[in-house]
Amino acid sequence: MRVLIVEDDTKAAAYLRKGLTENGFVVDVVSHGEDGLHLLLTAQYDLALLDVMLPQRDGWSILAELRRRGKQTPVLVLTARDAVQDRVKGLELGADDYLVKPFAFSECLARIRSILRRGPGRQPETLRIADLEIDLLQHKAVRGGKRLDLTPKEFALLSLLARHKGEVLSRTLIAEQVWDMNFDSDTNVVDVAVRRLRSKVDDPCPKKLIHTVRGVGYVLDER
Repeated sequence: MRVLIVEDDTKAAAYLRKGLTENGFVVDVVSHGEDGLHLLLTAQYDLALLDVMLPQRDGWSILAELRRRGKQTPVLVLTARDAVQDRVKGLELGADDYLVKPFAFSECLARIRSILRRGPGRQPETLRIADLEIDLLQHKAVRGGKRLDLTPKEFALLSLLARHKGEVLSRTLIAEQVWDMNFDSDTNVVDVAVRRLRSKVDDPCPKKLIHTVRGVGYVLDER
């Protein structure tokens, strides 16, 4: 899943980015309010972590503009302001949750997961394809009753393919979703990653789930 952090404190942003990346998220970071609003209006994110006190445009106005334009990207507001009226303001503007600084990363991660599993249209907690089961919250994958030993990138790749079961995903799309938006699609990192993932998911099993569509990309499906 892709997360945008809009935070002008470089240490806080790096702390969040590191923790979320280690937990399988693809993370973009911007430090200015106008950049944050632009990305949230033009790119697709599963969630935004939004600071309130930002240069150029504050978090409140970003949130208000998003909702005014009909963008329903989930937003977790991060701020040092802990007054009741500030929390009420954020929620009334359309924030999904509110976290007061300083906070423990474990609490932030728990709130993110809570937001992502709420409401219609949100991703399920567990994906199942044949004898493969993927727990998105615990970052655990099991096939045939045996847990798969996956790196964070391998888990992100497998989760992406599973969420789009039966849909052929191009190498460019996979690179954007699993690595970052500026990924150089001329390299073969996607093919290498898929080969390594297959060695863990498919090689020990007679039924193969990850398939190559020549000239297009990859698909996870029962065939």
